[in-house]
Amino acid sequence: MQKSKYVLIIICLITAFVNAQRSDLNGQIIADDEVEGLHILNKTGLKYTISNEDGSFVIPAKVSDTIIISGVKYQKKEIVISLSNINLGQFNVLLIEKVNELSEVVVGKILTGSLQSDLENLNIKPDINFYDLGIPGSTDLPATQNEQRLYDADHGKFVYYYGIALSINIHKILNRINGDTKEYKARVLMESNEACITFLQSEYSSTIFEAISIPEKNKNEFFQYCLEDSQFDVICEDENQINKVHFLLEKLKIFKTQLNEGN
Repeated sequence: MQKSKYVLIIICLITAFVNAQRSDLNGQIIADDEVEGLHILNKTGLKYTISNEDGSFVIPAKVSDTIIISGVKYQKKEIVISLSNINLGQFNVLLIEKVNELSEVVVGKILTGSLQSDLENLNIKPDINFYDLGIPGSTDLPATQNEQRLYDADHGKFVYYYGIALSINIHKILNRINGDTKEYKARVLMESNEACITFLQSEYSSTIFEAISIPEKNKNEFFQYCLEDSQFDVICEDENQINKVHFLLEKLKIFKTQLNEGN
């Protein structure tokens, strides 16, 4: 009897330990339309990922974690992870498309929600560019004023060699010495970071504030707080949006703690 009691206690402890550990859980989104790039958030564990082209994804989770799946075209879905999900190592999520309240009113062509398909159906002809006319040119966005100033101040080599002769780029050297180049580089970086923070704010606000709520009045302040991070420009250059969201969530945890301490 005493031995059975010890065995039961050990089993309970092992079960509690397993349930407390997050492990990778395979998910599968089922929907009638495209399922790639949807936001997958473990609200409880503050973990984030996005769905693959086939709707599959992997996210760390444990029993009782709340998983939120969201996308522009679909109704938000919340799933509470069960012990059965953990034991199976996977779960499926059925998403329902958002219903347009003005579905009876049809103006022009009907859009499907697929950007590529809609563009093809609208028969919109692309703008003629330099390449269509067979002449050299660029379709890139024009440089900003500060980017142009930086280029003017620092372009070219310091020294040009012409056989036995050489030419020194005095303009470039003087701009390095008097600090103009450094100032223009700082301005360009600031512009780039401001554009990045605007993108992060518009793209991920709903996701991160779903996980960690803060007062509405402090949300803009939070993004400025992120802007001050020494690694912010590295995050902006990172094309992996999962890393971007993880960065925002970590900063938001710290920011909320500081808000609470200040109250």
